[in-house]
Amino acid sequence: MNRKHPGPRPGVRGEKPNHFKKTMKKLIAYCRAYLPVIIFALVLAFISTAFTVYSPDLLREMTDEISKGLSGVMDLDVIQKIGFILVVLYGLSFVFSYVQGFTMATVTQRITKKMRGDLSTKINRLPLNYFDKNTVGDTLSRVTNDVDTIGQTLNNSLGQLVSAGATFVGVLIMMFYTNWIMAFSAILSTFLGFGLMTFIMKYSQKYFDNQQAQLAEINGHIEEMYSGHQIVKVYNGEARAIETFHKTNDKLYDNAWRAQFMSGMMMPLMNFIGNFGYVAVCIVGAFLVINDAITIGVIVAFMVYIRLFTQPLAQIAQAATNLQSTAAAAERVFTFLAEPELQNEATKTRVLMNLKGDVSFEHVSFGYVENQEIIKDFTLDVKAGQKVAIVGPTGAGKTTIVNLLMRFYEMNEGDIKIDGVSIKDVSREQVHEQFCMVLQDTWLFEGTIRDNIVYSTEHVTDEQVVAAAKAVGMHQTITALPDGYNTMLNDKVSLSIGQKQLLTIARAMIENAPLLILDEATSSVDTRTEVQIQAAMDQLSVGKTSFVIAHRLSTIRNADVIIVMKDGSIIETGNHEVLLQKGGFYADLYNSQFEGVS
Repeated sequence: MNRKHPGPRPGVRGEKPNHFKKTMKKLIAYCRAYLPVIIFALVLAFISTAFTVYSPDLLREMTDEISKGLSGVMDLDVIQKIGFILVVLYGLSFVFSYVQGFTMATVTQRITKKMRGDLSTKINRLPLNYFDKNTVGDTLSRVTNDVDTIGQTLNNSLGQLVSAGATFVGVLIMMFYTNWIMAFSAILSTFLGFGLMTFIMKYSQKYFDNQQAQLAEINGHIEEMYSGHQIVKVYNGEARAIETFHKTNDKLYDNAWRAQFMSGMMMPLMNFIGNFGYVAVCIVGAFLVINDAITIGVIVAFMVYIRLFTQPLAQIAQAATNLQSTAAAAERVFTFLAEPELQNEATKTRVLMNLKGDVSFEHVSFGYVENQEIIKDFTLDVKAGQKVAIVGPTGAGKTTIVNLLMRFYEMNEGDIKIDGVSIKDVSREQVHEQFCMVLQDTWLFEGTIRDNIVYSTEHVTDEQVVAAAKAVGMHQTITALPDGYNTMLNDKVSLSIGQKQLLTIARAMIENAPLLILDEATSSVDTRTEVQIQAAMDQLSVGKTSFVIAHRLSTIRNADVIIVMKDGSIIETGNHEVLLQKGGFYADLYNSQFEGVS
């Protein structure tokens, strides 16, 4: 039903560059409902860290007691007591760390669940012109790949970042508490790591942004090629499609390789810094021991502190690179969530009931693009029960009229009324409830045949489903299937285009709305199937006000009124015989379809 208009693909060209800090602030604001739980996990992390970072001080005492035994009597009771305390501290640290990890995993999964729900709700609130300008693949990538990236990274990195930050602060305090000279030696040895980590993060962010954008582009390309694979083959477009794919894939590879290379540098870099710290502590510690400034136990404690100090640095570095992917994905998600929505119609409570089916178009004007009108001062009165056919050349505005009638788009000027009630005064849902529709493109979902016929209509009996199938001539075909009406429609069940179309007509019969739209419903079938579909549509339209869009003029000869459109305006009106007698545009169209037919 919708027309495609070219526009920049989000995340590829025409999109503003992502900003890490700005996006992360948005993500934090989005997660504000879970902040108390996150703070609780943070407290648990600090408690767990406190136990861990205090343990090296006990190791120092134990080492000093053992050192005393080398020159005198070793106090085994003190050593045993310290060992027991260490076991308890490490055990409690494990318990608190486990609870913290479980809490953060739960929170991140709930955040991504909420995000998917918000995206699903957002899709239903977007105007149709958004999908005119954006590819299906790009939209799906935001709902799937980007949300998965956010969920996985937060789950793996947020808890790690919290624990690492708490460990870093705790170890820093304990190092200065133990010996400030050794603390400065340890800090200076790792200062280089901070500088390199900051530089790499700043330099690599653009590659993470490009990686997400190229992933969306390649998804869009694959979706387009898969949905149109027959056209690609018919026009021998495989080579060009493959070339486009390889170009996009190469760009994705290049950006992903650079991003992951930068990310992979973090751990080796921090390991080097950690080893360098061990050397610095041993050299400085040995000098201080020789001068009786510290004991050997202090060196042992600082060897553990260096490990505890560089480990969170490495974890922070790894988490930071992962958060860059999150920032790139979150920017795309929040950009989607910030798209302009359809107007909120909660205040429109008027209900349309017992409609006769009178429809009037009053000086309607509309354009998909500003200052480019497709429909110009369109006026038409349709009486209840009439069958109105809309014909004209491609681009005349036929489908656009239906889109406006269904409120898929809003008019620039004028009004459309149903039984004298402006469609602007009732909600879109109320407008949609008054219509049943059969389109050129048949839409069937993976489910049973019964589910497809009943779709979204409540309290439908099996007898009504069978009656609708018989009315369109599909009952025998359905009962011949292995499971009858409970047969699942999937790749294993082969239905022709005509049979699928008949199922959508049966669906419209079940809906049984007072107004009917038939948009090119027979354009993709053979002549014999067309006759069958036409008979089904004639039965469907009984007692309904019908709007029929057709290129095959033979299918609308029995229409009460035929509207001939050109360039968004009505140029001829009348029934089939009257328009033929006029010898105008309709007559030319009709005769051109039957030239050479005896």
